[in-house]
Amino acid sequence: MSKDEERHSVSKMSSSLKENLLDRMRNTHQSSEKNRMARSERDIPPPVRRKQTRFDDLPEYKQVLTQKAASEQLGIANPFYRAHQTAAGATTVIDGRKLINFASYDYLGLNRHPHVLSQARDTINAFGISASASRLVAGERPAHAELEERIAAFYGVEASVCFVSGYLTNVAAISCLMGPNDLVVHDEFIHNSALAGIKLSGATRRLFKHNDASDLEHVLRTVAGDYRHILVIVEGIYSMDGDIANLPAIMKLKAEYGFWLMVDEAHSLGILGRRGRGTFEHFGIDPREVDIWMGTLSKTTSSCGGYIAGSAALAAILKASAGGFVYSVGLAPVLTASAIASLDILESEPERAAALKRNGALFLKLAQEAGLDTGLSGGFSVVPVLVGDSLRAVQLSNDLHAAGVNALPIIHPAVPEGMARLRFFITSEHTPEQIRQTVTLTAEKLKDLTERNFGLASIDIQQMMKMLASR
Repeated sequence: MSKDEERHSVSKMSSSLKENLLDRMRNTHQSSEKNRMARSERDIPPPVRRKQTRFDDLPEYKQVLTQKAASEQLGIANPFYRAHQTAAGATTVIDGRKLINFASYDYLGLNRHPHVLSQARDTINAFGISASASRLVAGERPAHAELEERIAAFYGVEASVCFVSGYLTNVAAISCLMGPNDLVVHDEFIHNSALAGIKLSGATRRLFKHNDASDLEHVLRTVAGDYRHILVIVEGIYSMDGDIANLPAIMKLKAEYGFWLMVDEAHSLGILGRRGRGTFEHFGIDPREVDIWMGTLSKTTSSCGGYIAGSAALAAILKASAGGFVYSVGLAPVLTASAIASLDILESEPERAAALKRNGALFLKLAQEAGLDTGLSGGFSVVPVLVGDSLRAVQLSNDLHAAGVNALPIIHPAVPEGMARLRFFITSEHTPEQIRQTVTLTAEKLKDLTERNFGLASIDIQQMMKMLASR
């Protein structure tokens, strides 16, 4: 056989193998598709002609336009998406102006710490930027295992798993562990990412009154249905209100009702406890008694991503079955190294957590003395100033920005109308003078807006409707 004939024979054989493989794949797909079609064809109604909905006609878009029209009528500038021109910490630069900054998560001032930057540079030189694949396939790097070991050791548990996004961590973990035969009970103010994970899981969902262990017990006692698993979700420090979950009371219920407990530590790691180890250290609880510790890497550890910590079995399940881990690219090596470096500093410099506690307590004390409504905040990493009216909250943010302070509003629909607020993120790097100046300005600007009755009540509804109609 000549070489040409041999190549032709090999090519023909390869083509035949490909066709056989495609046929097997199609048969498998068609078999499941036939079953699906057979189920869907039972009692098929007559076809209905549908008119495609335009995105412009969706109520969500109408709401955006309504908010925009109301802002335009009152001359309120949009405070969102302002670009920072430097690394944002206790101060930042926007539009060439240096501002006191209370809108960033850099709780312990590690974003530009020399050790973090040095580790980041070394990692970029060695590994580039991206992991370039899911960790399961080819994206695993030595730093991934190191970070997971460090997080597990920090919590005093067996293992941890890291994800590329904090939001994705909740979505992937909850939807992996829970299913249609399960029940999830959560605090009414739980983060949106947990709600998304519950929805994706198909589990039954119940909520209990915010930080109310008695109401949680009432829900658990009155649960109807034979559920396979029950999961209760709380936050260590609540991201909108700044108060702490009543973990001791919840642990007592856990012993009685036998549920899994998940604690979201996004705003607690590096903040609570004598050495910043989180909610369990704050209350003196054995961390192994909590089934699932969840947290983010974008705050105290000045990186990006999220983690789940707990038993070795939990970590194994998530690495094998959580779609957000299996099918997502691995955490960028430089971000992994930055998180490890941040943990180095958190462990070696506990004075940073102590400084944050002093600053949080000072902000809360001065704000309350100034007559500002700080809601439920315990004066840790998050202190809200409740304004009520969404438009008034936005204008207060703009007035503070003009006066040299960057603090962003949280408005409807992120919070119910009437509960709008400015949310102040406290860091260890803020000076007492920056805190005093900010509280004084906030009280003065809010008083002025209140006396002028600035907000929703001052809108001319007819004029706004005309503006909407003309768009």
